[in-house]
Amino acid sequence: MTEPGRDGMQEIASGQFVQYAFYKLDPSWRLLPAEARVEHKAGLVRTVEQFDPRVSVRSYTLAGLRADADLLLWVVAPSPVEIQELGTAILSTAMAPYLRQSYAYLAMTKRSIYISNHRHEGQDGTRLQIAPAGARYLFVYPFVKTRAWYQLSMDERQRMMTEHIRIGHKYPTVKLNTTYSFGLDDQEFVVAFETDEPSDFVDLVMELRGAESSLYTLRDTPIFTCIAMSLPDALDSLGGAGAGAGSRQPAFAV
Repeated sequence: MTEPGRDGMQEIASGQFVQYAFYKLDPSWRLLPAEARVEHKAGLVRTVEQFDPRVSVRSYTLAGLRADADLLLWVVAPSPVEIQELGTAILSTAMAPYLRQSYAYLAMTKRSIYISNHRHEGQDGTRLQIAPAGARYLFVYPFVKTRAWYQLSMDERQRMMTEHIRIGHKYPTVKLNTTYSFGLDDQEFVVAFETDEPSDFVDLVMELRGAESSLYTLRDTPIFTCIAMSLPDALDSLGGAGAGAGSRQPAFAV
């Protein structure tokens, strides 16, 4: 399966579709015998692996961090069809009756209209392909601008976004992945920030609150703090640690 820092998701054709699928575990699953839990987790891992390399999946735990989500699957595919097929396959596993998809954000990659020539790694907005940094932490949230934003002239929006980008460049340890949901889902964007330094992300968000462009933010919640793990380890983090699904994979691999 894909490891961070390798080509992985970059191998998928341009114009990728992305889903951030958050799952909440039914607590009754933890009452099952250990053998059943081991088989459930192993079956889910096998199911996800069957979609490699057509679909790239990165796994994260939120267990103990949020009350309404325990597991994130960051899915990248050539079209929504593969994302839907993966979702159906997951719903067909023995673990499915104990998993509820509490949030699911669908989006696609697209070039930013506010960025032309600069090449700041991870923040240039010019890529049509997701290229994860493989960082320990991922911060994800849906994003909606006010309608008044779109009534401004392009020059006005560019001026404010230039300030926004300048602030982002002050935090090179934080990599931004922006995807677009216009017409695909309720939000307009889904943003995902990767970093090994959560405090840097906090400082970035605090500074961005003072940017003029923030006056035109309608919604940027809920915000999810996710920790990268292999899928077997992420499933172990849901409870019953030590009863893992099969052999361990490298850290952050799916």
